[in-house]
Amino acid sequence: QLQLVESGGGLVQPGGSLRLSCDASRFSLDDYAIGWFRQAPGKEPEAVAVITSDGTRTNYADDVKGRFTISRHNANNTVSLQMNSLKPEDTGSYLCAAKRGLATMESWRYTNWGQGTQVTVSS
Repeated sequence: QLQLVESGGGLVQPGGSLRLSCDASRFSLDDYAIGWFRQAPGKEPEAVAVITSDGTRTNYADDVKGRFTISRHNANNTVSLQMNSLKPEDTGSYLCAAKRGLATMESWRYTNWGQGTQVTVSS
């Protein structure tokens, strides 16, 4: 089964940057759309950014447009999320997820999930 592992989270000051990475083991990500989701305690994950399997199309939540960039590196079997100009409200657990077919912002359509990496934006 496709397993995803996130890395790159941490504590950063407002205005800072982080780069998250989603890595797959044992299976190629080439056939999967990938999404990055942010989850607050006790809440459902919310889509931050998604990318199609061929990397040609992306979509972002309104509150991160212009600040976050999702990209995929199929040669390395990874998908990254570059986060710039971070704000305290960006704080949360960031999870990557995979699905076959179209990239969508609806979390329930994703079939494979990582465990998440914590991002805390605070001074």
